[in-house]
Amino acid sequence: MRICAKGIWDETIPGIKFDEEGVSNFCRLQEKMMADYPRGETGAKDWAEIVSKIKAVGKNHRYDCIIGVSGGVDSSYLLHMAKEYGLRPLAVNLDNGFNSEIAVQNIYKVTSKLNIDLETYVIDYEEIKDLMLSYMKASLPWIDAPTDNAIKAAMYKIAQKEGIKYIIRGNDFRSEGKQPKEWTFSDNKQLKYVHKKFGSGIRLKTYPELPFIKLVYFGLVKKIKDVRPFYYIDYNKQDTKKFLIDTYGWQDYGGHHHENLFTKFAMAYWLPKKFGIDKRKINLSAQVLSGVMTRDEALKAVAQPFDTPENLQNLKTYVIKKLGIDENTFDGIFKSENKFFTDYPSDYRLIFANIKYFKWIITRVYSFKPMSIDSNEMIK
Repeated sequence: MRICAKGIWDETIPGIKFDEEGVSNFCRLQEKMMADYPRGETGAKDWAEIVSKIKAVGKNHRYDCIIGVSGGVDSSYLLHMAKEYGLRPLAVNLDNGFNSEIAVQNIYKVTSKLNIDLETYVIDYEEIKDLMLSYMKASLPWIDAPTDNAIKAAMYKIAQKEGIKYIIRGNDFRSEGKQPKEWTFSDNKQLKYVHKKFGSGIRLKTYPELPFIKLVYFGLVKKIKDVRPFYYIDYNKQDTKKFLIDTYGWQDYGGHHHENLFTKFAMAYWLPKKFGIDKRKINLSAQVLSGVMTRDEALKAVAQPFDTPENLQNLKTYVIKKLGIDENTFDGIFKSENKFFTDYPSDYRLIFANIKYFKWIITRVYSFKPMSIDSNEMIK
């Protein structure tokens, strides 16, 4: 097994290539992003300019930005940071029926202490359940795509309703890295196809959709911008956890994105056991390059199981019961032939085959250049 000389990206990752120094293209992409978005004095100055714009644009509105909250480290700290910089955020939580009690309490503790308004966007559980089951029956890797897509769509929908022009998100490429498209890509076109083919026929009345043309509309016509503060400011997740615990009584929920139990199931059970996919290789590699851990520490961490066999079994049992299926039905789904996003219709080829035409649109929809643009050029 060939492993990147600088991180722990290895040959199990689709599209990976190594140069003469043994460094992977995923590593080179990470290095480019770090050079394009420096932290320190430059990053602080860039972020201060963005904050000034947010305040100026939102001065006549009740809120000047919207922050999606999950009860996790990143979004919890974003609330604290927004207040620290004098912003007036509206916190929005998407309820997909699988939020852990710890996550719910974390959201309450932070928003209450900071006196931040919270809006919960509730999707009818029968709809989101049907979508999750559809993705499982389609045998796709990232079965949590319906939640990811809904979070983004809900943010734009509420931002438009409230007249908010900035969506602040806790994405951090320095701690998350870039996942290969084969593992996680999904869009609205594919979601609708998968649901029609594998769903029960239930209509999506409360589920928010965000087709590409609507994203363009929100960004270019409504001028709603997507902002990522952690691209600019110094941020260490481990130090932040301790700060949140000491300041807000925040509780740790375990692994990356494990604040939602279906997301945990997707990452710790479905992906590794059905597809042999370990997303931690991407996350930990990014953290090695960011200097928060050594390469040896990352190798030791990825060698550890996601959880105990008993806990994983209990998690599976919980998810199966909540989805309303039995063990035999799940086993049939789990053993079906593995598929990938290329096996179903999507807008991926339309957009990325014509990226030179869409690049200017995408960079205006966002307040930065998304990692997907460079990855399309550096990772084939």
